[in-house]
Formats: sequence, C-alpha cells, structure tokens
Amino acid sequence: MSKVSKLVLCALVVCMFSQQQASAWSLKQAPLMTDWASEVDPQNTLPEYPRPQMVREDWMNLNGIWQFQSGSEGDDVPAGQSLSGDILVPFPVESAISGVKEHHERVWYKRTFQVPQSWDGSKILLHFGAVDWESEVYVNGQSAGVHKGGFDTFSYDITSMIDSQKQDQELIVRVYDPTNSTAIACGKQDLNPNGIWYTAVTGIWQTVWLEPVPQTSVEKLNLTPDVDNSCLNISADIDGDGEGVTVHAKAFAKGKKAGEINGAPGQKLSLNLRDPQLWSPSNPFLYDLTVQLKKNGSIIDEVESYFGMRKIEVKKVDGKNRILLNGDFVFNIGPLDQGWWPDGLFTAPTDEALKYDLDMTKEFGFNMTRKHVKIEPARWYYWCDKLGLMVWQDMPSMRSSGNAAQRQQFEKELAAMVDDLGNHPSIVLWVVFNEGWGQYDTVRVTEDVMEQDPSRIVTCASGWTDHEVGHIKDDHRYSPPHNPSAPTEDRASVCGEYGGIGMRVEGHMWEEDSWSYTMAETGDELERIYDSYIQTLVQYRKDPGYSGAVYTQITDVEGEINGLITYDRKVVKPDPADIAFSNKMYERTYDHILPTSAQTPQTWKYSVSDPGEGWEAAGFDDSSWQEGQGGFGTDGTPGAVIGTVWDSSDIWLRKSFEAGDLTPEQMDKLIFRIHHDEDAEVYVNGTLVLSVDGFSTNYLYVNAGQELKDAIQPGQTNTIAVHCRQETGGQYIDVGIAVETTNFDDESCGQLGYAPSDFNRDCLVDMSDMLVFVQDWLGTSSEG
Repeated sequence: MSKVSKLVLCALVVCMFSQQQASAWSLKQAPLMTDWASEVDPQNTLPEYPRPQMVREDWMNLNGIWQFQSGSEGDDVPAGQSLSGDILVPFPVESAISGVKEHHERVWYKRTFQVPQSWDGSKILLHFGAVDWESEVYVNGQSAGVHKGGFDTFSYDITSMIDSQKQDQELIVRVYDPTNSTAIACGKQDLNPNGIWYTAVTGIWQTVWLEPVPQTSVEKLNLTPDVDNSCLNISADIDGDGEGVTVHAKAFAKGKKAGEINGAPGQKLSLNLRDPQLWSPSNPFLYDLTVQLKKNGSIIDEVESYFGMRKIEVKKVDGKNRILLNGDFVFNIGPLDQGWWPDGLFTAPTDEALKYDLDMTKEFGFNMTRKHVKIEPARWYYWCDKLGLMVWQDMPSMRSSGNAAQRQQFEKELAAMVDDLGNHPSIVLWVVFNEGWGQYDTVRVTEDVMEQDPSRIVTCASGWTDHEVGHIKDDHRYSPPHNPSAPTEDRASVCGEYGGIGMRVEGHMWEEDSWSYTMAETGDELERIYDSYIQTLVQYRKDPGYSGAVYTQITDVEGEINGLITYDRKVVKPDPADIAFSNKMYERTYDHILPTSAQTPQTWKYSVSDPGEGWEAAGFDDSSWQEGQGGFGTDGTPGAVIGTVWDSSDIWLRKSFEAGDLTPEQMDKLIFRIHHDEDAEVYVNGTLVLSVDGFSTNYLYVNAGQELKDAIQPGQTNTIAVHCRQETGGQYIDVGIAVETTNFDDESCGQLGYAPSDFNRDCLVDMSDMLVFVQDWLGTSSEG
C-alpha cells in the first residue's frame, strides 16, 4: 500500500471515528417533552453568558457532548482513557436531554479543551454553575479540588495544571450523588419518585466554562442598595496582589452616568445616586455598573454588572406588621415555582424556556414567585431582576436533620446560597426550612442568615414548625386558604402555600395516575375556584392582616397536576387574563339574593335518606321532609355555624327563594357563597349549577357559571336543591347566592389598570405624562 493510500485510509478512519463520536449522543424521550427540547443544539448548548452580574468579554463555554460512564467507589481516575458513553452537558444524568436517562450514584465525565494563545499570561479559571452532589475535578490528571453541594457555584484556578506542551487539555469530573439516601440538601429529589417527590438529579446540571483573568482581578462584587441614603454600598473582593490597586465603580441609568466612586479593594464604598429610581415589580429599573481595577493609572481588569435600588422590610402599618417594599405595603402574591422540566429535570432546555415560566408568571398578574427548595442558575434571577418579580428563595431541604457533620455541610451550603445570590434585587426573602423537613436548631440557623444578610427579610420555616424567629409567620393551608395567623408584635404573617387546584389535560400528563388537592374539570372552573380563594385572601389581607400568599403552583410537576400550566408547557389551563384580574385583589361587595344561614338564619327542608329520582326538580314533593335551620353539620368543623346537627353520610336539602328583578348586568355577576365539607352538588330549578369536591374550612365566594345564569328565573320563585356527601372528619353544608360588585380603587383606573404611558398615574395619557418622563430621564441621567 502506498504512503498516500495509507494517509487516505487513516483520514477515513479518523473521520468515521469522529462521526461516531458526534452521533453517539441522541435525545431520549421522557413521558412528556417540551417544544424546546427539539431546539437543543449539542454544538451550541445553552450558549448564554452564565454570570450576568459580573461579565467579562472573554470566556469559553464547555457545554456540549462529553464522554461519560457510570462508576464505582474506589475507581481509578480514567486519565488518558476513553469513557464508554456520551452525555450532553449540562443536563442531569437522569434527564432525557442528557442522552443517558438513567440513575447512577457514581459517574465519570471527560472532555478535552484547548487554551487560546490570546490567553497566554492570564490565570485560567474553570467554573461550574452546579454539580449534584459531590465532585472532584481533574485537569491533565491533577486534582483541582473536591466540592460538596448540589446547588452552589464553584471555581478552580487551573493555570498551573495546563500542559503547554500539548494542545488538548484533559478535563475529568468524578461525581457522587447519594440523593435522599442520606441527609444532604437535595430538595424534592427522590430515589423512588412519588407524590410530592420527584426524579433524582445527578451530576453536572449548570454551565461549565473557562475564563481568562489578569493576575490581579475582581473575584466578587458585593452590592447592597441603601434607599434611605440614596446610594449603593459596593465592595470588590480581588484575587492577586492588591498593592497599589484601586477600585473604580461607575453607575449608569439608561446609558447616562448616574454616579461614581473610587476606593481600595475590599473596602465598603458608597456610590451616591441623585434621586434614584427604585426597583419594583411595576417598574423593574436596573442601573448598569462598570467596575475597574486600576494600577499606576492603567486598567488591569474590568467587569460589567447591574443593580436595582429597592428596600424590603417588615414594619407596622395601622398597628399591624406588614411587608413593605420601598416603604409601601405591597401584598406579595405569587406561585410556587419548583423549577422542574420533563425533559431536562433541573435544567431548562434553553434560556428561552427558562424565561418562559417567568413571563407567564407576570402574565398571570403575579408580583412574586417562591422558588421552592431549589436554587436556579444565575440567569433565572437575572430574568426576575429584569422582568420585575420579587423572589422568595428557599434553601433546598434535607430530608432528615442529619448528624453534626451533615448539619455543618447544610449550613455551609446555606451561607453559599445567600452569598452567591445576594446581589439580585429581585430576591426579597430567604426561607431557611420548609415544613419541618430536616429542620434543626431553627433559632440559631435563622439568626445566622439574618446576620449574614440584614438587607432582606427571613422566614425561619415555611409551614408547620414555626419557632417565633425571623420576620415572617408562614402558614400552609390547603386547599383554600383558611385559619390565618395574625401578624405578631415582631413579625408579619403570610400564607406560604395554598391552592393546588388540579386539572387533567389528556396527552399532557406525566403519568395517568396523577393527583392534586382539589380538582377542576375546565379552565373556567379552575379560574372560578381560584378567584374564590383570592377573595378569601382579600378578607385575610384586611383581617387578621396577611402580607402575602403563594399559590401551588405555576406548572404541573411529574405526578402533580395542580399547575396553571401543564408540565410540558404546552397548555395554559385558565385564561391568564382572568387569573391576572383576580390577582389585582380588588375588594368586592355582595347583594345577597339568598343569604347563607351564617348571615341570616334560613329554614331548609332536608332528608338524610336517599329521596330517589327527581328530588332536585322544582315540582318535587318534599312535604314529608324534615325542616331545620342551616347550616347543617357537626360541632368542631372549622368555620361551621351549626343550625341543625347532621352527622350521617349524606344530606339532601331543598328551599324556595325569590330571585327578584335581576338586570342582565346583575345576572352576569351572580356568585355562590358556600361552605362545604365534603363533596357537594347544587341545583337550581332542577339544573345542576355547581359541583365542588373536597372540603372548605370557611365560607367561599365561587363565581357562578353559565349554568346558574340559564337556570335562575328573575322575578319568580326559584327552588335550590343541594346534596352533600361526607366520608371522614368534620362535616358541614351551607349555600347562598349573591350579586357581586367589584370595587375598583380610585388609583387603579378600573379593571384595565394604568396605561403603560400614564407616568403620573392620573388615569389619563396626556402632555403631563411626557413632562414627567422628561423630568425623570433628566434626573437619572445627571452625574451623581
């Protein structure tokens, strides 16, 4: 064989091998997939800059196809070897997009990279957004370090490990992940996913990247807004020799310089701003920030950042402790956001997908979101900052309280969360523990967080196990909010979880045997139930004085179908405009056509034995039925006002009432007032007009559907018939009908709210708004 033939043959072999390597990864299929999964490009995976609050121009994304194989304890480092499979980084091993879709407690990753010549003379930093749970990183066979913790970022200076004699540098990562088999911060991951526990997540799940930095560089920025003093408190931690180095920081508002400050590295500097624009959900104004390190008059490092000016606190308003944003009471209303994806698990398929949930949260009219026992990549918080969503940030829970070493590790990760995310203006509240999961030393641990970050408010425990420490008393109440806690002398009160209205959408469920706390058949019914819960919260906002509430939840997750959106993000269940209107939390008044017995004593006919077919019809003969005063039930049932004891399994009720001369406008505003424990059906003139499952613990206003509008006869005598069935626990039934009137605030400009161009908030768009805009622009553009 000629030399040329041999070279051609070698080239063909190399080409075939390269094609095999490139084609070895393939997208697996999960029970559900988002549309974004098909957009994932293994040659350009999650290409966005991963650290939006400290940006340098030069970096290298290491996401993409890596070699992969499962491992065992005690394995030798596979340096210089090929691994048996491939994986798409940074998607968890168990995810469909990773191409593996298997669980392994121990795994190996491997790839090579090349260092550009332009980086000569720089330190080379290797960054990991997050690896779950324990990792050890090797560069060219040398250990760069071991990291424990599945949610916090970490980096290594690998400059000394780079082999200048070869082009390809070898990078290997060893991962060990016990998930919930031991006490680590793992959130809702479970080796046996079921109910509220989800698929385990192992390995690299956030962006891996390289960055060249000068020998002396900015290592970290610490940014704390001080609204009272119109300044940003800033310090720049540096890595390297700081002798003769100064920090120069400049703030910009819409491209115009708004203030600047110079000082020493590590020194707290106060960057003054003239008439600062404040960040809020309605006006998420962000200042740009440039930070330079200078030595002998020359710039040796420069990073770009941003910040928002806002103040969050708990303070008394009219004698009750409230959550205040920028000095004003703002009711925090938002969904529980678990941050799970059917195809990527912890990792959103694309940045567009990551942003989608937040866009929809805003479209639903929420001003806040609770990130539930998970920490997201920095870009998620960037979008919250930019879009204007307050964040209640949970610490990922342990499943048990663990031993001394495990608790120490938990607290190390807790401190890292506060440190990593502390610059984001969107984050207003830290949640230390959730529902007693892994809870221990609550007072001490909470006080440690309060000391670490005095600029935010802190919840010691969301739900269940409160220890009267921190700024917030947090209730969990399913399904409707009920039995609210009052603010205390030192703390505000909130409902940290409620709701969970489920709705089946065939073809868009993770598993057929899905569940929820209560169910709706249609999006309209879901919205009606949701609105009734909001009206309860409107009452609780006034008395006893709730400051916020978290609805479960923004999307379905695996077996849970209580999301406003399906798990695959393909179906939005209720009309977002309807939910957004409810979330405005307007107070409402009611003209009662048929009062409940709790309002005005009402006499009903009733039977506790099955009356047979046709019992709900207007002409049914109920003369043999008993008479009694509502409501019907047993003492001790929450929220019940007992008129007649009912303690059997079923009860049937009938009553006549006068509807009065209802106008078409009033017909459109008909609403039920009902307290049911448990399932109930309501008929008017023989037509089924309301069906509710489960139980309530207080009276709820529930929007009537078209069925009631078609069935009720204005100006005539009508018949209402009710059947309630009880299976366990307390029991109660009482029903009324009313006409609802929404009281729009004078400041709200009616149902549609302020126009975007109504800068002076006078419900008009005219030249005075242009004057406000110009004055605002000139004020923020002047030098501080």
